[in-house]
Amino acid sequence: MIYEKQTINCGGQLLDLSTPIVMGILNLTPDSFFDGGKYADLDKALLQVDKMLGEGAAIIDVGGMSSRPGAALISEAEELGRVLPVVDGIIRRFPGAIVSVDTFRSEVARLTVTAGASIVNDIYAGRFDEKMFEAVAKLDVPYIMMHMQGSPDTMQVAPAYGNVVQEVLYFFIEKIGQLRSLGVKDILLDPGFGFGKTVSHNYELLNHLHVFRMTDLPILAGISRKSMICKVLGVKPGNAINGTTALHMVALQQGARLLRVHDVKEAVEVIKLWKELEAVKQTSAT
Repeated sequence: MIYEKQTINCGGQLLDLSTPIVMGILNLTPDSFFDGGKYADLDKALLQVDKMLGEGAAIIDVGGMSSRPGAALISEAEELGRVLPVVDGIIRRFPGAIVSVDTFRSEVARLTVTAGASIVNDIYAGRFDEKMFEAVAKLDVPYIMMHMQGSPDTMQVAPAYGNVVQEVLYFFIEKIGQLRSLGVKDILLDPGFGFGKTVSHNYELLNHLHVFRMTDLPILAGISRKSMICKVLGVKPGNAINGTTALHMVALQQGARLLRVHDVKEAVEVIKLWKELEAVKQTSAT
């Protein structure tokens, strides 16, 4: 299947998604589930960005608020204080780098895009801030919307669905309609692995990730070092790279076009292996 939408416009740069790409995670929070506190210092953050870009990351996703289960809500001022200096630093140090801001606040989106970010990544899909969709339309940037049942402080209490794949798909269809009516051009979908889902829900979504391709929009898989791996393997996030790599291959085979990861080098290698498998498949079909 060929996607209708194979490129997204990131501040004048066309990013080609006909081949999967890697989004490197830059957490600026003290309490993220895996690397909390490691990159709160600007110099350390820029060193990590340099490493991720060198390993092949196409996008750097900068986040100033933890969204792990039970995470507390911080103020807009505190979020901006964490994110703005780093976005500005990345753009100054690495001209041409494509930066995504991981936020659900329209004003944070506006100010960070003004500072040089060119993608908005919203875990609430506009449910937290009713001004977000209009802001994204006005900013004219690609918008990644994620499905989440509940909010980070409650999402893992007792997640329940009749049919998780169907409900997530219907959620996206409704939101896509709203965004299109406002003129948003570039939309990407994140099914929200680990956000208001049990382990079984996560694997059901992964097994049916191809279903979301009917929207003709690129799919982002955010699986890296998450509890859906750790709980099955009985490991901590620090020892979940092998499981992450295994599930990344499944996500690619199911149609994911972006891998949002902590470990860029390993994800790039998975994509190279997937491309080889696809090339052989195409050869065998002719």
